[in-house]
Amino acid sequence: MRIVILLTVLTTTMEDLSLKTIHKEKVRTAIVEAARQFLEKEGWESVSIRKIAERIGYSLPMVYTHFENKEAIQKEFVKQGFNLLTDHIAAQTALEHKPDQQLIALSLAYFDFSFNHASYYRLMFGLGIPSCQQVNEITEIKRFTSAIFEVLRTLMPEASDERIFLKFHTLWSVLHGLASISMVNMTGAADTLQKQVLLDAVKGFIKNIND
Repeated sequence: MRIVILLTVLTTTMEDLSLKTIHKEKVRTAIVEAARQFLEKEGWESVSIRKIAERIGYSLPMVYTHFENKEAIQKEFVKQGFNLLTDHIAAQTALEHKPDQQLIALSLAYFDFSFNHASYYRLMFGLGIPSCQQVNEITEIKRFTSAIFEVLRTLMPEASDERIFLKFHTLWSVLHGLASISMVNMTGAADTLQKQVLLDAVKGFIKNIND
């Protein structure tokens, strides 16, 4: 009898914990979604914890139990953004078999992402390209950098890690620089000239990659 009672108590406790976990995740998702709506309609400056609480119908303390401040929500967007970017890059590079074509596909995917997910991109790079410390601390950014390293390594099979690291930063600087310039006067999808400039830069990079 005692065993049955104990099992019943344990089962009830586990079910309660499961429900609490589900509810917690539901609230967290609602917070991020509300912030995303403000972000896309009014810009990041319009986002506030108070507005989010009002939008989802929860108290301020409830929101603060999930995100201690606005910067914590921004970090969540950064993680989501890099995951979206890496998934898009991986999908496009998988369509190519030659390393040089994979790098071109990667570059175009990166450029398209900066236009199709402009709100995310601006938050991801609000302070420029992430530092090495940020890359090591945030798994989602490290996953993104690893995806590029993998392609570069196939193009530079005999290069040292230091050499690949240099080329990685060169490529990322080119892609981010062109994306940032194009986003200044963004009116929609990247136009033909913008993509031609990107391709010209990337093909030049590939041509001289082992120099």
